[in-house]
Amino acid sequence: MPPRFAPLETRMIAALLTALALQAAPPPALDPATVKAVEAVAFDYVDGQLEGDTARVTRALHPDLAKRAVRAKADPDEVLALRRMSRDELIDLTRQGALKTPRDQWDRTVRVLDVAGNVAIARVETPWFVDHLSLGRFGERWVIVNALWYPKPRPAAK
Repeated sequence: MPPRFAPLETRMIAALLTALALQAAPPPALDPATVKAVEAVAFDYVDGQLEGDTARVTRALHPDLAKRAVRAKADPDEVLALRRMSRDELIDLTRQGALKTPRDQWDRTVRVLDVAGNVAIARVETPWFVDHLSLGRFGERWVIVNALWYPKPRPAAK
């Protein structure tokens, strides 16, 4: 005779099996129009920097943008050290041409990772950095609210 489970144990096993089933389920398909809209904003962000086009970069960013990178070196004044950049600082760097690159040398990708209601996550990669972007939809307009980025190591000079 198989062992008999108490009602609480049965509910716990059912909850565990449900959780496992949800983890194994594929994510819902993303709406193609939404993906295209989010990609357009991410390309404005990266292509605007590569072109030195401040208008493209500006329209992609929320006025209260928080752009951050985890510092590679420890900072004695900050336990979890971050490099911080505001919207205005990023626009100024774009104006200065910090990442300006001839179009034939562009090597960048944008991938929309997730969309939930009025929030989206995208990954942007160039030879110099990887950005994980958090975007928000305000009415019909998507903008980048947060960017956590990783500067890629530069190859050693020969």
